[in-house]
Amino acid sequence: MRLFSRRRRKQEEPETTPEVAPEPEPARERPERGPWDVADEPEVGQRLDLGALRVPARPGLKVRMELEKRTRQIVGVSVSVSGSALQLQAFAAPRSGGLWDELRPEIVASVEKQGGSADEVDGPFGRELLARLPVKTQDGRMGHRPARFIGVDGSRWFLRGVLSGQAAIDPDAAKPLEELFADVVVVRGQEARPPRDVLTLQMPGRPAGATPPQETPPGTAFDPLTRGPEITEIR
Repeated sequence: MRLFSRRRRKQEEPETTPEVAPEPEPARERPERGPWDVADEPEVGQRLDLGALRVPARPGLKVRMELEKRTRQIVGVSVSVSGSALQLQAFAAPRSGGLWDELRPEIVASVEKQGGSADEVDGPFGRELLARLPVKTQDGRMGHRPARFIGVDGSRWFLRGVLSGQAAIDPDAAKPLEELFADVVVVRGQEARPPRDVLTLQMPGRPAGATPPQETPPGTAFDPLTRGPEITEIR
């Protein structure tokens, strides 16, 4: 014997709310100036594909990759032209950004600890550091060399540049490298990474994670205050 008729059961069943499709995420706004996220510049174009970084190719530009000794991973790239150089390194960063604000005081403290000095000023990419880095001269005495530390917070990444040579003191000499810095593309990847984790690079034409040739001399840890080991040159 049925306790409830088919019709009554139907009436007592709770009403279901129709599923509502989630609202689409707002379209990503392209920034007015780079460095770019790969979402803004997905095509390699006239750039060297170094994995986490895509560096614009320029006539007369020399490119040197920099190796971390312990892991033998490529962690930086230095580009030079006409007596000036730009050292590039990319890091994972919080989604909220702000890593450059944290790093500037640390760089100043590091420079001063080694006997140099650094001042924070406004530059074409926002706040930057003008530093005098301690070096030993050929006759063994202590001297200083100028350098500019620039940085840009991106979409879960941070790109740091160090300008040296004429570009550190001459605005006209700095302009070509500033334009190159603004045209770099950062490929952050979707994997989870702690903030400040370095985004490793790869040799052009090699798969990510490929070990540099064994005949390459071992390098030292990547340090923005010193010139890193040169393991290859691309012109």
